[in-house]
Amino acid sequence: MLVSAAVCPHPPLLVRELGPPAQNELDELRAACANAIEAVRATEPELLVVVGAGEATRSHAPGTTGSFRPHGVDVVVRLPGGGAPAAEPATLPLSIMVGAWLLEQAEWQGEVRGQEVGTSTPRDQCREVGLALAQQADRLGLLVMGDGSARRSVDAPGYLDSRAAGFDASVVDALRAGDPGGLAAVDAGLAAELQAAGRAPWQVLAGAADEAVFDAEVLYDRAPYGVGYVVAVWERHG
Repeated sequence: MLVSAAVCPHPPLLVRELGPPAQNELDELRAACANAIEAVRATEPELLVVVGAGEATRSHAPGTTGSFRPHGVDVVVRLPGGGAPAAEPATLPLSIMVGAWLLEQAEWQGEVRGQEVGTSTPRDQCREVGLALAQQADRLGLLVMGDGSARRSVDAPGYLDSRAAGFDASVVDALRAGDPGGLAAVDAGLAAELQAAGRAPWQVLAGAADEAVFDAEVLYDRAPYGVGYVVAVWERHG
């Protein structure tokens, strides 16, 4: 049963080692992510799963590693828990690596699993993944990693698209309302056109939440660098 969820974006620059020494433009975003994770910790989940988009839909065991070397710095992160890191290549996708880094900063204790979901996974399959996650523990917590549109300004990675701000606003409204149906209704085709990497993870959250009622709060909603970043917390009501 899903008891709580933190929703965070996954820009690589959240990881301090990837930016210049004086880099502080994202300090407010980092603080919001830390507060969201603390809110989930306070609900005392038995299991935490980091959900993020990647090349395929697959799970990652506690202790699985990932490296930011492709992004310019040889920083290795691992999902908390598990035994000694395996002598296998780092396998976590960027989204879950950033989640693992946030958990390291929060000094998260206990085993954490990763749930990668393919970027083009249809809504119904995302729902099935979420429903399956909700059955893995009596008290499940999720850390859902996903960016909004990357087309919010002329300087954005995908350049400006006039539909981007409205798309992101509809997602923020659903997150603020604790509305799984609103997340499930996000159009996959439009999300792809707007380069919104969070679409599939958000819809996994919708599946895990199912028809439960959640108290919800949005802690951050801005678009630095022309990319929509939102941080939110859901806590099961009652």
